[in-house]
Amino acid sequence: MYSGTDFLLKQAFLRGASGSLHLFLLLGLFGLWVWKKLKVGEGDHSGGSKERFKNKKALWYKLTLVCCFVVSLSSLVLCLLSYFYWYGNGRSYDQLVILFDFGVRTLGWGAICVYLRTVFLNLRQPKLPMLLKIWWGFYVFISCYCLIVDIVLYQKQVNLPIQYLVSDVVSVITGLFPCFVGFMSKIEGEDTLILQEPLLKVDSGESEGTVASIKSRGADTVTPYSNAGLFSVLTYTWINSLIALGNKKTLDLEDVPQLDSGNSVVGVFATFKNKLETEAGLGSGLTTLKLIKAMFRSVWKDVLLTALVAIVCTLATYVGPYLIDTLVQYLSGKRDFENEGYALVSAFCVAKLVECLCQRFFVFRLEQLGIRLRAALIAMIYNKGLKLSSQAKQGNTSGEIINFMTVDAERVAELSWYIHDPWLFLFEVALSFLILYKSLGIASVAAFFGTVIFMLVNVPLSTVQEKFQNELMKSKDERMKATSEILRNMRILKLQGWELKFLSKTIDLRKSESGWLKRCLYTSSITSFVFWCAPTFVSVITFGTCILLKVPLESGKVLSAIATFRLLQILIYKLPAIISMIIQTKVSLQRIASFFCLDELQPDLVEKQPRGSSETAIEIADGNFSWDISSHNPTLKDINLKVFHGMRVAVCGTVGSGKSSLLSCILGEVPKISGTLKLCGTKAYVAQSPWIQSGKIEDNILFGKEMDRERYNAVLDACSLKKDLEILSFGDQTVIGERGINLSGGQKQRIQIARALYQDADIYLFDDPFSAVDAHTGSHLFKEVLLGLLNSKTVLYVTHQVEFLPAADLVLVIKDGKITQAGKYTDVINSGTDFMELVDAHKQALSTLDSIEGRPLSEKGSANGENDGTSATDGVVKEVENKEVQNDREDKVAEPQRQLVQEEEREKGKVEFSVYWKYITAAYGGVLVPFILLAQTLFQILQIASNYWIAWATPASKDIKPRVTGSMLLIVFVALAFGSSFCILARSTLLATAGYKTATLLFNKMHYCIFRAPMSFFDATPSGRIINRASTDQSAVDLSIPALIGSFAFSIIRVLGVIGVMSLVAWQQYYISSARELSRLVGVCKAPLIQHFAETVSGSTTIRSFDQESRFIDTNMELMDGYSRPTFHVAAAMEWLGFRLDMLSNITFAFSLVFLISIPKGFIDPAIAGLAVTYGLTLNNLQAMLIWLACQMENKIISVERIFQYTCIPSEPPLEIEESRPNHSWPSHGKIDLRDLQVRYAPHMPFVLRGISCTFPGEKKTGIVGRTGSGKSTLIQTLFRIVEPAAGQILIDGIDISLIGLHDLRTRLSIIPQDPVMFEGTVRSNVDPLEEYTDEQIWEALDKCQLGDEVRKKEGKLDSKVTENGENWSMGQRQLVCLGRVLLKRRKILMLDEATASVDTATDNLIQQSLRQHFSDCTVITIAHRITSVIDSDMVLLLSHGLIEEYDSPRKLLENKSSSFSQLVAEYTQRSNVYNRRSISFTSGHRKRL
Repeated sequence: MYSGTDFLLKQAFLRGASGSLHLFLLLGLFGLWVWKKLKVGEGDHSGGSKERFKNKKALWYKLTLVCCFVVSLSSLVLCLLSYFYWYGNGRSYDQLVILFDFGVRTLGWGAICVYLRTVFLNLRQPKLPMLLKIWWGFYVFISCYCLIVDIVLYQKQVNLPIQYLVSDVVSVITGLFPCFVGFMSKIEGEDTLILQEPLLKVDSGESEGTVASIKSRGADTVTPYSNAGLFSVLTYTWINSLIALGNKKTLDLEDVPQLDSGNSVVGVFATFKNKLETEAGLGSGLTTLKLIKAMFRSVWKDVLLTALVAIVCTLATYVGPYLIDTLVQYLSGKRDFENEGYALVSAFCVAKLVECLCQRFFVFRLEQLGIRLRAALIAMIYNKGLKLSSQAKQGNTSGEIINFMTVDAERVAELSWYIHDPWLFLFEVALSFLILYKSLGIASVAAFFGTVIFMLVNVPLSTVQEKFQNELMKSKDERMKATSEILRNMRILKLQGWELKFLSKTIDLRKSESGWLKRCLYTSSITSFVFWCAPTFVSVITFGTCILLKVPLESGKVLSAIATFRLLQILIYKLPAIISMIIQTKVSLQRIASFFCLDELQPDLVEKQPRGSSETAIEIADGNFSWDISSHNPTLKDINLKVFHGMRVAVCGTVGSGKSSLLSCILGEVPKISGTLKLCGTKAYVAQSPWIQSGKIEDNILFGKEMDRERYNAVLDACSLKKDLEILSFGDQTVIGERGINLSGGQKQRIQIARALYQDADIYLFDDPFSAVDAHTGSHLFKEVLLGLLNSKTVLYVTHQVEFLPAADLVLVIKDGKITQAGKYTDVINSGTDFMELVDAHKQALSTLDSIEGRPLSEKGSANGENDGTSATDGVVKEVENKEVQNDREDKVAEPQRQLVQEEEREKGKVEFSVYWKYITAAYGGVLVPFILLAQTLFQILQIASNYWIAWATPASKDIKPRVTGSMLLIVFVALAFGSSFCILARSTLLATAGYKTATLLFNKMHYCIFRAPMSFFDATPSGRIINRASTDQSAVDLSIPALIGSFAFSIIRVLGVIGVMSLVAWQQYYISSARELSRLVGVCKAPLIQHFAETVSGSTTIRSFDQESRFIDTNMELMDGYSRPTFHVAAAMEWLGFRLDMLSNITFAFSLVFLISIPKGFIDPAIAGLAVTYGLTLNNLQAMLIWLACQMENKIISVERIFQYTCIPSEPPLEIEESRPNHSWPSHGKIDLRDLQVRYAPHMPFVLRGISCTFPGEKKTGIVGRTGSGKSTLIQTLFRIVEPAAGQILIDGIDISLIGLHDLRTRLSIIPQDPVMFEGTVRSNVDPLEEYTDEQIWEALDKCQLGDEVRKKEGKLDSKVTENGENWSMGQRQLVCLGRVLLKRRKILMLDEATASVDTATDNLIQQSLRQHFSDCTVITIAHRITSVIDSDMVLLLSHGLIEEYDSPRKLLENKSSSFSQLVAEYTQRSNVYNRRSISFTSGHRKRL
């Protein structure tokens, strides 16, 4: 036997080790060079000046260069001398090794010189690469060791060639100096050099507002990855500081560094967009294949680099199975050369090290790839959403578009992990068969055919799975579309008592989705069974063939085959996931490509002319426009219009005549059929339905403009907003909830007008801007805005209020999409019947005022008796004064105010065990869990048993007699294989069942809690947060978490079969605290992205009208980077842990190998030792998989945690209370008593109603008026208990409404809300959502609300389509549909909250007539800004700042000329004449032009 240590003194070993070390250096330097090239491509982050670097007099580096050159030169000299010295005498093996050492040493040190001179100095890098430092340390160590060996051999009087000694002395002397430089010295001024560089170049166009929550101190530093060297990148030391910080404290977003430019969306989006346009443009020519090609061309460098690394990693992985047979033979005593055992150990260890480094680099680089592709796709989807035509929008609702971002783009990002797997699978299979052929010869052909058969089995499975996945995504789209619509309109659902009906609709949609989900899960479990069993059955087939063909089975060859099968098993284990992911991603890419092919707004629709280039501001010639191009009946026909600069143009007409469409046409929103449209100057637009962004009021008004305080204050004054801002706790810094939820309708409208005014545009388009404000505010706005700030601007305003028409230079009357009359007010009024209809309706409304003022007292006095004296104005005012003093005192000692919308709540610290426990016990009480674990445990035991059996039963060599016969060997092996396969089938089926049941239960529970949440929850919670849970988190629960938890448990069982898991705990605990919080931050950062996305889709018309697309795109990119930041660092943290665990398992494996080759022969059975090594080869993979699954599970379980958060939302009071249910006839009279009513929207917010007491008489009409924000709508919401009173009582027919169930209350009341709501569906489903009435009753209701004829014109009649938000119906028509609902419902108490604000006066008169006719015996409470809508009420309540200012009959209030109501009526009746006179003087300058 050879001595185990003699080889350490051999020159061949010493020089071979030195040469290998230098060869490794050359490879490392080449890698560094490639890395630098790639980094330069991503952007030079080191910056700095070359001149500045030279000025530092870097003497150390000059001396290092000289030193390296001396070593290279001396090595070259010694190489040449040795070569010529031995040339004539012949060369031995040792001498060849020495020549190799000298040659490689020359090249290595020469490469260092070149590297330091060219790469280092040119890139001005302030630090030496870590690779050089470590290598110099190794070099000094081996040089000293060689010198010591020379001295020892010299003392033993062994003759050595002189060049050995010279070489070693020179190596030690020259090696010490660079070692000293690398580890001890610092560059003079190095720190200064680094600090002088900018940490982050901030784009000057950076957006504010929405991204405020994402921006933080983290924005001040760029990720250390941007400056990391190769060693730091390979070992992930660059993220040490973040993980250490996370171990000390809970990480916040401000702790997470910014992305470098290479991973930011800005750079990758521009590249991707260019490639996509190159491939096919963004028209209908884009296919899924072209989209894939564009994505590949955007990131091809990374794809090729990772492919190269993957090949190296795969080759290193198969070194172990290749050498197993040799190791078993060595342990059996067959040794080919001296120190063969150490050579085998070295080969195993080096291969595992290379595998570890390559695998970690490969995975992280693919993660980066996924982050970049996802960011580019989301940015592209966002941009497309901003440009969609109206028709394309109708086919793709906001919920569906959000799904493209939250589901499909995420899926494409996840595919990046699997991008190389299809071809790598084939490559690994080829390597496996080469090894099998080496071990088993011709029998390996059976293994090949067995594998092919199992792969073919997958074809039908894949086809079925793709079909199920397609259907699943379609049904998910439908559900998300409905969910988005429901969340937007939750207030109306609660007012009408419909929330359970719509919850049922959501559950039904989920049932359809979960049907496909179940099919997907069970198909996946069958696929999993097939592929888990594949390696076992392939090995059965292979070994059976060997026995049949009389191929001798030796333990070494068998173990080599088993090791190969184990690698194949890992590979095939991943195959179902790969196939499933490819199928899912294909579906997602098809959907995204189809979305990119949708029609965009016509770019040439509006011919934009430079400011001042034409005297006309707007010109339309022979224009025909249609929302639906395929329709034979255009929306706007034969439009001819010329508007000069500085003109005021009024647009009027009946409901649905095309007024809003005309403004949309000027904005370029309506597709053009024919004609020309020219626009000269910038434009601003005020929509009929206010679009308000979440964020501060100030940001909504500035809308991207710089603050000009003087102009800002002038705008606030003109829009009468200063008083409103004084009431709000934070003034203009108040954060507005989603869609302006914490503002009244009038306040939202005035903020919209302020936004338009602040833009200082040339052309202003107002769509019915005065409908949502009271008469006084409307007068003020008209005077200060249209006649004041905009007196020199071009203004088009749509209005139903005839009193605002005389001030216009041009009045357009529209009917059925045509301009039927055009001219000055005085001209138009005498020239046709269409306009006269509107004017006559207005005069008819005004005549009501005259009749009220002249009516005898006795006619209206009867109502007063019911009020028990509370109707007298003086008494009420006295009571109000006392209450106001009391409330003022309360407000002074009130708690500190908080914003309505708070930062999203997130758990901190580790995920509680209770979350896991609730999850795994949700389905059937957790009864399936033990059976799943038992099935997996039995599978693992049986699989180990089968491998142990075949290793034990086969002989170590041909000379030894087998322990059992071939037939016995195969029978036992097959029995164990069948047993393990049955266990896999049981495990897969049970896991799919448990996962499906749990997902269904969590979905139902979360949605029930959301639907039963109080309205205050929806006011304070942006819908993006809820949608995030209903889409992304629910998707994780549906598809990811069951498999992850199952795989984690199975991996623990597998690792326990190999090695204890205790060694994993320390690293994992250190890592998990950071990774967990980063994962939570991912969820928190995604909600603002979804929110901004949803807001943009709904407000795209307004954004385009202000030409603000680029600002919103920038904001989306910043939010995208904010979302990618924690995602990037989560991935890095995972690889940080994976690398350290790999190294730990490699060290364990290395010690095991050294132990095996060191023990005496015969001490251990070589076959069993070989089996241990076979399992040890996959230890690092198993550990890596275990820890990856653990981390993924903890990261994904946060989705469950977030869903559980929403299952604990405080619920509204009960829908029904059995012991206090009112009788069926309640309310029979309809009398409403308010007693000391105080209301606020949240405990931290100020009172909106401040203690009001009065009685609304039964079966009478009560009108409520007051300034915008006075508390009118809040009073209505309190009557419906949308907002619960903070104090006081409300009695209806003597019953305290707080003591009965919510549904018993809300279903007995009717309301026509301020914002008319229509749901996607049909006319029938909108008028009768609960499906309680017959078609005849529905037609009757439609006729009563003047919509019957309009619906009959439509092809589908009652089944006519209604698009999302009722966009294919005008605002007035939507309001009439709401009237139709209450006419159908017919309740004793009816409330109208600005119900006629969006209709013309003629339609308003018809509605009022209909209400008088059909609700004459009902209590009707009307909130209106039109005095004519409340003047014929029995009582009028005037609110001011949440207090009753006046409450009496209209006649009594009008008799008192000093009353506020009287003044309001007087202003309303007189302002037509006032504006008429004012317009005559103002427009005299335009007469010639007109």
